[in-house]
Amino acid sequence: MLPDAGLHSLTDLPGVGPSLRECLARLGMTVLQDLWFHLPLRYEDRTRLVPIADLIVGDAAQVEGVIDAVERGFRGRPQLRVAISDGSQATLVLRFFHFNGAQAQQLKTGARLRCYGDVRHGQHGLEMVHPQYQRLTGDDPTAVEETLTPVYPTTEGLGQKRIGTLIQLALQRLPDDEQLELIPRELRAGLRLASLRKALLFVHRPPPDADVTQLLAGVHPAQQRLAFEELLSHHLSLKQLRNAVRRHAAPALCGSGVLRSRLLHALPYALTAAQARVGAEIDTDLQTAQPMLRLVQGDVGSGKTIVAALAALAAVEAGHQAALMAPTELLAEQHLRTLRGWLDPLGIEVVWLAGKVQGRARKAALEAVAGGAGVVVGTHALMQEGVVFRALGLAIIDEQHRFGVHQRLALRDKGREGERCPHQLVLTATPIPRTLAMTAYADLDVSVIDELPPGRTPVTTVVVSNARRAEMIARIRAACLEGRQAYWVCTLIEETELLQAQAAEVTHVELSAVLPELKIGLVHGRLKPKEKSAIMDAFKAGEIAVLVATTVIEVGVDVPNASVMVIENAERLGLAQLHQLRGRVGRGSVASSCALLYQPPLSQLAKARLNVMRETNDGFRIAEKDLELRGPGEMLGTRQTGRLEFRIADIQRDAALLPSVQRVGEALLDGYPELAERIVVRWIGASARYAGA
Repeated sequence: MLPDAGLHSLTDLPGVGPSLRECLARLGMTVLQDLWFHLPLRYEDRTRLVPIADLIVGDAAQVEGVIDAVERGFRGRPQLRVAISDGSQATLVLRFFHFNGAQAQQLKTGARLRCYGDVRHGQHGLEMVHPQYQRLTGDDPTAVEETLTPVYPTTEGLGQKRIGTLIQLALQRLPDDEQLELIPRELRAGLRLASLRKALLFVHRPPPDADVTQLLAGVHPAQQRLAFEELLSHHLSLKQLRNAVRRHAAPALCGSGVLRSRLLHALPYALTAAQARVGAEIDTDLQTAQPMLRLVQGDVGSGKTIVAALAALAAVEAGHQAALMAPTELLAEQHLRTLRGWLDPLGIEVVWLAGKVQGRARKAALEAVAGGAGVVVGTHALMQEGVVFRALGLAIIDEQHRFGVHQRLALRDKGREGERCPHQLVLTATPIPRTLAMTAYADLDVSVIDELPPGRTPVTTVVVSNARRAEMIARIRAACLEGRQAYWVCTLIEETELLQAQAAEVTHVELSAVLPELKIGLVHGRLKPKEKSAIMDAFKAGEIAVLVATTVIEVGVDVPNASVMVIENAERLGLAQLHQLRGRVGRGSVASSCALLYQPPLSQLAKARLNVMRETNDGFRIAEKDLELRGPGEMLGTRQTGRLEFRIADIQRDAALLPSVQRVGEALLDGYPELAERIVVRWIGASARYAGA
């Protein structure tokens, strides 16, 4: 078989006509090797039956039982409840919200079912919602599966059975090891990598004697072999992106330094050593004629904005413009106010451009940008058609993990002139563990502001059951009567039956009633931007004592007098979000506190998260724990196009592979660029091109 056999069209397979080809294309599959590397998301263990009495909440399991009772209900929406038992002195409820008449007829008392699904707590004991099931006939036992069942990513019109059959057909055309392998033998030496061909055959159809525990944990040597190559492909794609960007020229921003000196002298504080160090690293990059690609990490309140402002001034001094893009209007407006406060006295125009800027105001803003206004602040609106910069020299992106690579490049392209493009500075207040940064941001140089400004006080954090709510309200009353301010953060905007979280609107009414002597404000995402800004301004001015808010205040809000925070249903939030919210207090010199209110009972994961928050204020330690508990995809956000949407790799689990991945990646790019390209195409495909870089 030829080495490029994997590039044969999928229409070569029997049964792949136009409609099926269209379904496969939606999953990014057009050639044979796409099916080989379309790996299982997970495995279902249908090799055994679990007695109902032994079921564990949170596990997926296969059970068999006889239907004892069937009930149809219409509370809010139709539902079908089926109770089954298996003689193990326990009952399991199967709950269906989507069902038809024929299905209801089939599920009759006395029928024997085999079901597979996730076990959860229900109103009447353990239940499975929409389990997969089959009706068994006859008295003879039905054989269970001999091997683990792979579960593949699918799309509408393409079920598990069909995709599984297609993959088995494709595997029959798998070439031998030497033709399939793209990592040269000398680079594989010493890595103890399993055969790629055997690894693929193993993960698609694990044999009966496979180590189930290893497979379900993702640590089987076959899975590790594939994880290595997948991590390698992502590393290579980002290095290719970096090299492509580096091939462009950039304006060397060698300003006089006068504006920066004036700003530094006007500040009521001196830069920390960490800010000065990172500022110098940025300056060095900006003065070269090659595009800067730098990520600045800094914990909440470490002073990233002033570092970004000094970089923007370097661009302005050199006759260029700087643009700062933030993911939300609230955060962008915070940056706007801060930058205008610093730059207006220097005579530098700071233009505001967001989705809500319409009509004459938008026209004026666009004209100012095209006319050469020094600094432009905005949201995604900066990337829209019709936004034309006169000379964009520096693109600053805040909270990078909320954007994707494509969006970063789209802003960069606003300043592209032929082969010349602007410098890029990326900021994040979500500290990223080193292992994750090595892989997720391999196209960026990383700077860390690892020091908080003097005068910042650590926040004392307590974890409190909702039963002690009245105590928290009394604490807030006492703090506010002493002249301080407080946040009360809710995780929902409205009451819903589904979640037992206190809604912001309900909490606002409640606190207004029990704290009549205090002015209580309310801010959430459904308010109009103008209303939101007015409330935030009033809180900042001290006119509002307690601000009831949803997580819209997560980043960018700076009220030094606010020293108390209560976060409701804290168990519902991830560590990174809890840390960001807590960072809204402790911004002044007064000792600050944060109470994490939870609804018992707590899951093990929630308990672990809240304990970490209680034990440390260190954002990097919290980030490491967050990565361990949640995984990289959720931590960085799913909009990371071409990144961390792994098929089989897991950065935390597979961290030990990363040094070898980097070493092999460098050697491939240096000595085997064609093979590097083929590895990227195999795993990532055309998406690796990142809008042409």
